[in-house]
Amino acid sequence: MFTETAVFDLLLPGDSRSLKQKRSYLRPIVAMLKKYDVSVAEVGLHELHGRAQIGVAVVAGELAQARAVIDTCENQVAGRPEIELLSVRRRVHGDDD
Repeated sequence: MFTETAVFDLLLPGDSRSLKQKRSYLRPIVAMLKKYDVSVAEVGLHELHGRAQIGVAVVAGELAQARAVIDTCENQVAGRPEIELLSVRRRVHGDDD
């Protein structure tokens, strides 16, 4: 069994000057990622209106399967025209950890 996690650091558009506007950008991204059967949540930078961190986790029987799911999630987030993906931190946990 393998668990892979990723934290996506996002730059939101300049008009996200309130938490309500910030959530209006994040809500569709979180909903889209959930379609890939992953756990997903906003995990950081809560106090900054123009930035966000989204955490994604997947559990799979094979490492390649876990990586493929996180790769797909990363590509989907990077392809969103309304945000900029600044960085991605990924980590894999196996049975031996």
